[in-house]
Amino acid sequence: MTTTLLVPGLDGSTGGHWQQWWRENDRDAMMVEFTDLGDPVPVAMEMELISAILDHPDAILVGHSLGAVLIARVMAEWPQLNVAGALLVAPADPVDHPRIYRFDPVSELALGVPATVVISQNDPLMSQVRAKSLAKAWKARVIDLGMAGHINLAADYGPWPLGFALRDDLVRRGQVKAPIFVRSGMAAIL
Repeated sequence: MTTTLLVPGLDGSTGGHWQQWWRENDRDAMMVEFTDLGDPVPVAMEMELISAILDHPDAILVGHSLGAVLIARVMAEWPQLNVAGALLVAPADPVDHPRIYRFDPVSELALGVPATVVISQNDPLMSQVRAKSLAKAWKARVIDLGMAGHINLAADYGPWPLGFALRDDLVRRGQVKAPIFVRSGMAAIL
């Protein structure tokens, strides 16, 4: 089974958060440990995420809030990393945010792996329009949960089985290879 690396946001995903529930209910999932999620430093978090990816090649990355933005940042700067896919949930916009402003600007480069962005129509940390724009830049599918707030515990997202289904979809999408057609002894990948 593919390893799922859970990438928490600001202050971590504790106290019943869906990422904590996921870790407890999926034996192939692990939470990426960061030195300081209370005062996040971009370079330190990037190196810690890269280390986790190198330890678990071909993993699916599942990030929430700042974790989603961090994944986009790492995938843009190190596209050679062996990642099977990315599930980015409720990305947070660091513009004018007093604790995550150092993560601005958010990367707008394609992630280069199968990706899904889960958004909300009333997320207080990123507008729906901005989230859709980033998803398009990242070449990711969009799942709009409607009026779901920041898709965290405060918005009633403790247990979240839909996350498993979205992760499984990324695994399937990553396994689909471009068809090869053979004509006159030559192969072409479409």
